[in-house]
Amino acid sequence: MKKNMGKTDKAVRIVVALIAALLVYFQVVTGTLANVLIAVAAIFVLTSLVSFCPLYRLFGLQTCATGQKS
Repeated sequence: MKKNMGKTDKAVRIVVALIAALLVYFQVVTGTLANVLIAVAAIFVLTSLVSFCPLYRLFGLQTCATGQKS
């Protein structure tokens, strides 16, 4: 897997995952929506840790620096 996520993208995903987890923990969100939020949060954390998002590859996106100057 080639990295396709930049530092800012990873930080935003971690913050969103933390907010989702807090919403579920404090029972602001419950039921099926809580389960969906936890799943999305887990995916965000996992993709942030490995710096790779499969959807980015599918759509041809890349937010990390390539090291090449134009």
